[in-house]
Amino acid sequence: MTTERARAIADRVERFVRDVVVPYEQDPRRDHHGAPLDEMVYEMRDKARSAGVLTPHILGDGDHLTQRETATVLIKSGLSPLGPLACNTMAPDEGNMYLLGKVGSQHLKDRFLEQLVSGRARSAFFMTEPADGDGAGSDPSMMKTTCRLDGNHWVIDGRKTFITGAEGASVGIVMAKAEDVAQGGGACMFLVDLPDPAIRIDDVPNTIDSSMPGGHATVTIDNLRVPADQMLGEAGEGFKYAQIRLSPARLSHCMRWLGCCIRANEIATDYANRRHAFGKALVDHEGVGFMLAENLIDIKQAELMIDWCAGVLDTGSLGTAESSMAKVAVSEALMRIADRCVQVMGGTGVTDKTIVEQVFREVRAFRIYDGPTEVHKWSLAKKIKRDWKAAQGA
Repeated sequence: MTTERARAIADRVERFVRDVVVPYEQDPRRDHHGAPLDEMVYEMRDKARSAGVLTPHILGDGDHLTQRETATVLIKSGLSPLGPLACNTMAPDEGNMYLLGKVGSQHLKDRFLEQLVSGRARSAFFMTEPADGDGAGSDPSMMKTTCRLDGNHWVIDGRKTFITGAEGASVGIVMAKAEDVAQGGGACMFLVDLPDPAIRIDDVPNTIDSSMPGGHATVTIDNLRVPADQMLGEAGEGFKYAQIRLSPARLSHCMRWLGCCIRANEIATDYANRRHAFGKALVDHEGVGFMLAENLIDIKQAELMIDWCAGVLDTGSLGTAESSMAKVAVSEALMRIADRCVQVMGGTGVTDKTIVEQVFREVRAFRIYDGPTEVHKWSLAKKIKRDWKAAQGA
């Protein structure tokens, strides 16, 4: 279910993406691993601003669309891998804007949120840490990055990895653990201006995906001094704030990549109807036609899962379990869709003649990003056990 307001916005976004953004898919302005350069990103955003579709999920008065309304809009923005970048609905900016809007003080909103909503800056979320040895990896409770109060500044030290968009970002949200319980203890979050000489980019590896500017960097944070009034929310509440951000952010990923898979399926369907082999169109061969039929089923199931989870989040519930279920179900369904599209198109499907091969790569990465499928299943299994014990009165 959605609203007329959301459908009207989504229609404008779809027209913009199909008419203006899709031609940019062949633009050569890319970095070393194929991600669009900021020059191209901001050029597209200027056009989105003129078309009235920049940051469409945040209204003129600063209010957000509901999660269900957001789904209607973000799915359309995802019809091209470049669409979310052009419309300013892409991760990590979309999730960072959401978190700042929910938790940030007016001072932080004026200082940092405004430049993100305007689309004139990119941001990065510094949470994940290297998984070498006993490093945190996907387990933020093992976080080793520390922060300590020194006068009216916090001093942060540590290492982070897979920090999407760190290279070229202007705003950062850094998560660290307070060393002294008397200083608030637990995890804290801070807003920082970037670049900062205390945050050194060590490596930006080539990865299977290539849709996000700046790649996924490993960084060293060495004696980063942050004014005390740039702490996001309260000391020790960082894990809670992370869930405020991550639950809807996982769902937003589902929305955007569903849009990409809808487009990939359109391309594969067109190919199967135009291409002939063994005396008839490919679509008339059961092996091909059935794959496209299965795609329609998976697309509809993904839409329903997204709508259900969005409805839970709209009730005000944190929805951690629901977003985990949606992330697993949708990412796995989208992987099947993308894989079938490649298979239907044969040799053409593995070339860069269309976006199908890129969608396949992006969705494969999505099964890991924002928590691998197995981590979410493990979390859900723990909930099953807790709920069973509660039912037994244990």
